[in-house]
Amino acid sequence: MGGARGLRDYGIMKEFTELRVWQEGKGLTVNIYKLTEKFPRQEMFGLTDQLRRAANSVCANIAEGFERYHTKDKIKFYYNSRGSISECKSHLLVAAELNYLTKGEADELVCRFNRVGYLLNNMISALSRAASSRSD
Repeated sequence: MGGARGLRDYGIMKEFTELRVWQEGKGLTVNIYKLTEKFPRQEMFGLTDQLRRAANSVCANIAEGFERYHTKDKIKFYYNSRGSISECKSHLLVAAELNYLTKGEADELVCRFNRVGYLLNNMISALSRAASSRSD
């Protein structure tokens, strides 16, 4: 897989900000920041910080993966982003159980994170297929 060209090399995307998966992830990150403003003050360095960092990590790993040249590297960062999605969902479920947000708010955000995960899985699959066809 080394040296495999990424999606942007085919004229599809020039900047990570054009990726729908990054745009949706960024939108979620902004929502998480706004939502956690109402969390209790004692959670500032606990759940609030963890949830914000995990949400930021989703976008950051997509951006960093996009800029990597080798397909293996790209996919590694996209997998890291998927891990951060699971971390966010876990934090949201805990926050809902602690009544820091409603079950409806948590469910909506989990659903949106699932959508970002779905888009990431599609990107990973497309990159993997393209790399496999070039190595045949």
